[in-house]
Amino acid sequence: MKIDKNIVLIGFMGVGKGTIARELAKQTGIFAIDGDDMIESFANKKIKEIFEDDGEDEFRKIELNLAKFLEKSVSNAIISTGGGFYKVKNLNKIGTVIYLKSSFEKIIDRMKKSSNCEKKFAKRPLLSNLKKAKELHDQRDKEYEKKADFVVIVEDKSTKQIAKEIMKIIKEKL
Repeated sequence: MKIDKNIVLIGFMGVGKGTIARELAKQTGIFAIDGDDMIESFANKKIKEIFEDDGEDEFRKIELNLAKFLEKSVSNAIISTGGGFYKVKNLNKIGTVIYLKSSFEKIIDRMKKSSNCEKKFAKRPLLSNLKKAKELHDQRDKEYEKKADFVVIVEDKSTKQIAKEIMKIIKEKL
């Protein structure tokens, strides 16, 4: 399958953007790119370490550089992004933006049920305080919707079901 534009998955941390991107890649043969993996590779350290050693501002600078790179150099790809990536100014120039939407409670439940639960929480510094994280989720929800070309509700759906729904959007609307 070939797509005209990149598909950019946005949403709150832990919603399953990387998992969905990998499933879409499997179903379509289109490469999936994980923005957080690219940032870690560029910085030669884990995101948690970037936050701890250099601060969130430095992380966001690297994220901006990634956004510029993706816009200029990447096409025909499925891109999963970090939870705050939606703030980059050129987001809609990178590709068609799909917001994977879920309640905060369902995201936390999903993460707790995963086999590598501790790892998932440990690599997300902003989830260390769940009360603050919920406030951030609630604030970002409206912002994600504004930036998205399409919204896909992911609650109580399997990875395959979500991928199928995104495939339908790609085929019918793009």
